[in-house]
Amino acid sequence: MTAAHGPRGPWLALLVAGAFFMEHLDGTVITTAVPAMAASFGAAPVDLNIGVSAYLLALGVFIPMSGWIADRFGPRLVFASAVVVFTLASLACGLANTLPVFVTLRILQGMGGAMMVPVGRLVVLNNTPKEDLIRAIALLTWPALVAPILGPPVGGLLTTYASWRWIFYLNLPLGVIAFVLALRLVPRTMPAVRRPFDWPGFVLTGAALFALMWTVEALGEANIAWTSVTLAALAGVVCLMAGWWHLGRTKHPLLGLGALKVPTFALTFWGGSLFRMSIGAVPFLLPLLFQLGFGLDAFHAGMLVIAVFAGNLMMKPFTTRILRRYGFKPVLLVNGLLNALAIGACALLDPATPVAVIAAVLFVGGLTRSMQFTAINTIAFADAPKEEMSSANALFSTAFQLTAGLGIALGAIALRI
Repeated sequence: MTAAHGPRGPWLALLVAGAFFMEHLDGTVITTAVPAMAASFGAAPVDLNIGVSAYLLALGVFIPMSGWIADRFGPRLVFASAVVVFTLASLACGLANTLPVFVTLRILQGMGGAMMVPVGRLVVLNNTPKEDLIRAIALLTWPALVAPILGPPVGGLLTTYASWRWIFYLNLPLGVIAFVLALRLVPRTMPAVRRPFDWPGFVLTGAALFALMWTVEALGEANIAWTSVTLAALAGVVCLMAGWWHLGRTKHPLLGLGALKVPTFALTFWGGSLFRMSIGAVPFLLPLLFQLGFGLDAFHAGMLVIAVFAGNLMMKPFTTRILRRYGFKPVLLVNGLLNALAIGACALLDPATPVAVIAAVLFVGGLTRSMQFTAINTIAFADAPKEEMSSANALFSTAFQLTAGLGIALGAIALRI
């Protein structure tokens, strides 16, 4: 009997969710600490953007190889090792005194996160019965919903009342606990067949994701170098098309595309990517709306955004029973429409709108985005064959990382328009 089939099953999902939270939080938490960090490094605040970008680029480049590494060395060893790398890199980031050293360590931290997130999800998927999959995916979903909202206020709080270094030191006790629990909860499994590493696939997909994510980051800057951005975007598209052609024809692809033949996975891969892009911009745009549009300070703007977080949490206890009672298709259609209306309602808000009304709109948005995220992520793997699970998980994680960044970029472009 595997761990997830016994009483340790929920704890395994919670362990992986906690690791996800660390990884997602570190992608957003330093945004409010940039001025203080720049002063420590003797650099201009704009130069610190490379610290944010380096982490996200490392995630995007190395996530595609997570499936092969898990198959080659076993998910238990890879997940535990990734937690160690991520935690030690966090400690080193907190001790860094120069910008080049900090950027290098952020890349190392991103490499640890790239292994930790998809491999952790793979562990849960491979060790969770179908009937418990909704509950497990619901646990794995909340970090992606909560971390982008909590990141900026947590970073601001630590920077204001302690030091920006505590943003990274905070990962130390969490990482130690995650490592100990990984050794106790993650079952030992090794694949029967070891496939060779697909170097052409890694180079093409890595180059494509690097170029496209760099483009996404550059589009979020105040002054856009359009020539560089256009060239990077074209290079990314060319590498992506070449990589897609290669993955569909090689015998041992880095990312198997067979899962895209499964209708439910294809639906969540393409349609789910559009949904993630739409809601990815919300945590980026709301603070700007409340501060630049309404004239609120950072604290009060952050408190309003907490209403989205409250909606996310409030929906969690009801997700499983709603999906089992009404089914996935009706919930995805009705809830998706409600989420779109909640996002659209934000355009009707103005400084004269009562705070209670603003909070209610954001709360409904939090409820619906939580439900939609869980439903999409659950059916993505519900029908995937066991032999395709590793590749499907890596493919899903890669798309997740890229579309989350694209959502922010589209929000920035819409803001300028």
